[in-house]
Amino acid sequence: MRKYYWYISIFIKKHGVLVLVSIIAAIIIFSIFLPFLLRFLDFKKTSYVGVVGSYSLTTLPRNIENQISSGLTAIQADGTPVPALADRWNTENDGKTYRFLIKKKIYWQDGKEFTASDVNYNFNKVQKITTANEVLFKLPEQFSPFPSVVSQPIFRVIDEPYFFFFKKKRVIGTGNFQVTDYQEHGQRLTELVLNSADEKIVYRFYLTEEDAVAGFKRGEVDVLPDLSSTYDLKNWSTVDIKETIDNQTYLGVFFNTSSNILSSNEVRQALNYAVRKPSDATRAVGPISPTSWAFANVGKSYDYDESRAIDRLLTALPGEPIHFDLTTLPLFSYEADQIKKDWEALGQHAYTKCQSDSAIKDKAQCANVQIKVNIRLTNFPDTNNFDALLVGQESPTDPDQYSLWHSQQQTNFTQYKNVRIDSELEKGRQTEDRQKRLAIYQDFQQFFSEDAPVIFIRHLNKYEMKRKGK
Repeated sequence: MRKYYWYISIFIKKHGVLVLVSIIAAIIIFSIFLPFLLRFLDFKKTSYVGVVGSYSLTTLPRNIENQISSGLTAIQADGTPVPALADRWNTENDGKTYRFLIKKKIYWQDGKEFTASDVNYNFNKVQKITTANEVLFKLPEQFSPFPSVVSQPIFRVIDEPYFFFFKKKRVIGTGNFQVTDYQEHGQRLTELVLNSADEKIVYRFYLTEEDAVAGFKRGEVDVLPDLSSTYDLKNWSTVDIKETIDNQTYLGVFFNTSSNILSSNEVRQALNYAVRKPSDATRAVGPISPTSWAFANVGKSYDYDESRAIDRLLTALPGEPIHFDLTTLPLFSYEADQIKKDWEALGQHAYTKCQSDSAIKDKAQCANVQIKVNIRLTNFPDTNNFDALLVGQESPTDPDQYSLWHSQQQTNFTQYKNVRIDSELEKGRQTEDRQKRLAIYQDFQQFFSEDAPVIFIRHLNKYEMKRKGK
């Protein structure tokens, strides 16, 4: 033993530095240069895509999540949920229990078979029970949109070795694309690399659209999907522009119905009739997407009609001046200016009509209809402090509008209250039968339009900017 110790000591003294350098070099080669070399030799089609928003590894945009994994269900274009990881489902206990049968031979990207116990949704006040191939969700009350809720893709997040001595989180899904690399700045994701059998996508994240456009100009990305504007890239001959209408979002003027002036149904209707709206396919007419199975164009359209607007305004001759703020984003400043002009023109014409109307005895009140609007531009609208708010709003996948318009919901930022609408919204989420739900939401759309708590203007345009040849 002493002899071996002596040999080893002599070897270390003579070659120790060389051995240490060799070990360090091997770590560097296998940890840095080898992956770099493999990426360099990767001949897959590679796309560099810019994404706007602050995201983390576990809170990705839904379109990226759908590339990596699936939920128990998937959503069709008309909002209908269909089986995905689940083979089928049924309801029990008067719609309070959902039973999902899991498909067989579905595998995670690391080769493990997907089982019922892998369903890791964490819903508040919902009991989850798993068997060998089924998942049961016991809800506290009926909730017919539940199959749409479980379209959220399911992931596993594990720690795997990184640089021999460290660990790095890995996201594992069931989809065609795998997360093979990512970069973070603090908790914010800055880059995400996805790989499939024949394609590679590098997503680079920017906090604002302006940052993303600057990144495009620097050559960091070749594709910018879902921009709200073309910016100055429309002047670049090397850029292809694709314009689409996003029927899931709409631009609208939301009224604070608790405001003294805007609490009047007649005043809101008058303001609605006075706004000029597009006559093409971009026109929005209600809170439910026109591509939804529940959409029905049964409500008032409020096409521009100044004479009718004047009539509605004089019918509810206000007891105080109609002066209020219109808050919006810089992106919608042009629309805000046009709306201000329409409303103030209405006020002037209504004042003239009021003065000449023999039925109105107290002419002093005529001054109250001279509408004055102050435009407030902000990057972060305060939904707790506004009179009228011009913003974009997303229509939910399911036609359920409970969270936005039910009077008891904190997310009902317009403070809108209508007993009949509350009843329709409650029935809509407690009814399973598709035809009965359709009838409920037709009634909702019709009676909701009568109150006009929001002016529906247009569906938002989306622009994809793509470098030619990429």
